[in-house]
Amino acid sequence: MTPPAPAPFLVLAADDPERLAAFYGALLGTDPLRGFSSSHWRLPWPGGGHLEIYAPSRQRPRPRAEGRLALCFSRPAGEAPPLQVLHDWLAVVLALGAVPVEPPRQEPFGAEAWLADPEGNRLLLLVSGG
Repeated sequence: MTPPAPAPFLVLAADDPERLAAFYGALLGTDPLRGFSSSHWRLPWPGGGHLEIYAPSRQRPRPRAEGRLALCFSRPAGEAPPLQVLHDWLAVVLALGAVPVEPPRQEPFGAEAWLADPEGNRLLLLVSGG
């Protein structure tokens, strides 16, 4: 008998987990839930699973490193030009505390903008269509 598949979730280490949970809660339109401790937060992930945000142990800190993995949030452009939808969305996300990494740009598949969340994790906003 095959064991059941594990529940999916993403984990982000954070210096200020509560602040980062508030950022992603606003971005996802959901309320962060306190996890196993005051330094652990959970957010329901669209499509199932959770985004887990926590402060690493001080005995074994998680070093910061830029990699090729990024969280991506996407939405359709609808009838509007994708770049305009992206600029409007970008203004909201920047007001939440994200930092631009690259300027927004039109691509053949839509419009995209690369950001860093308040803790410096890579984040991609993608507006499809066009």
